[in-house]
Amino acid sequence: METKVTTPKVKTGTPGMLLIAQISRFLVGIVFIISGLIKLNDPVGTQIKLEEYFEVFAEDVPFLHDFFMGLVPAVLGLSVFMCALEVVLGVALLVSYRPKLTTWILLLLVSYFTFLTFYSAYFNKVTDCGCFGDALKLKPWTSFTKDVVLMVLILFIIGHRNRMKSRNTGWIVGVATIASVGLGIYAIQYLPPWDMLPYAVGKSIPDQMKPSEPMRYKYIMEKNGKTEEFEQYPSDTTYKFKEMVLLNENAKPKITDYRVWSDAEGDFTPQTFEGNKLFIIVKDVKSFDSGSIPGIRALVKGLKGSNITPYILTSASDEEIKAFKNEFQLDVPDYKADATVLKTIMRSNPGTWLLSNGVVKGKWHSNTTPDAEEVKGLVN
Repeated sequence: METKVTTPKVKTGTPGMLLIAQISRFLVGIVFIISGLIKLNDPVGTQIKLEEYFEVFAEDVPFLHDFFMGLVPAVLGLSVFMCALEVVLGVALLVSYRPKLTTWILLLLVSYFTFLTFYSAYFNKVTDCGCFGDALKLKPWTSFTKDVVLMVLILFIIGHRNRMKSRNTGWIVGVATIASVGLGIYAIQYLPPWDMLPYAVGKSIPDQMKPSEPMRYKYIMEKNGKTEEFEQYPSDTTYKFKEMVLLNENAKPKITDYRVWSDAEGDFTPQTFEGNKLFIIVKDVKSFDSGSIPGIRALVKGLKGSNITPYILTSASDEEIKAFKNEFQLDVPDYKADATVLKTIMRSNPGTWLLSNGVVKGKWHSNTTPDAEEVKGLVN
């Protein structure tokens, strides 16, 4: 009589562990979707951040300098691809579309992010990773910790991947792909649908240049080898100053680097907050969209005699901006601003930006230059 040998089934995890894996799957998917959507809302902002990283790597790794700088022209497309990939992978994880492949790609992606955030934190380079765009600013070590936690969760999911069934949800992933890429393209061709920058419509620039409340500090002092903290600077001169720490970080001004000037007139910043000013922002004269110039010229002509004064705001040299104005017949006063500030104000080159007593009333991409009547209607 034959004896039937039964091979015991190997359990791949207790129900409790499987539940934790499912919760991890949900958390990782949501984080990637939110992160990707926030950055797709402003892919030019992500482009600027990637350019910062490539410039740092080109400087720190000289033998790869040409490689990293060679990537710069393609950064905008890379920005859309990477942000859309975050959304698509997050959706795929949530709907269990090819979970094995999805989790391995997620692990590779978060490993790359972990390297970037560690590099930023340890070497104090690119101190804002841009993980959540301008919606949430994270300090370098906080960003690194976040990525480590994500990596642990993804590894836990991979450990239980054989218990996760692949579902026929490819159409959902396809829709997510089209929608994600579409959002990125829309934001590039127009402006971010949700402007989270301090120069957005409705924001008061002078108000954001002030602290929201009095700044409070604590003073760390040393005496006789002992460290003490004070809310007021001690009058005892035997204390040795060590450090001053800001207690209410949230009170810091949102805008600290806005300044407008000209070599002839000096500082023009306060005047930009007086009356109605339409700024034609020309970040540089080499990469601007010349096709928008007829619309801008018509706008300037239509504002003559109104209570709105047009200006050019640029980071280009005096010679460059003079040649620019002559070539395109723009008889408009020009003033200087920092290149980084202009990138923050306007994600288009050129673009138009309307201030009324320091409050932003309008903001237009070069593809949507308004007519004079629309601009007048916003301040009258």
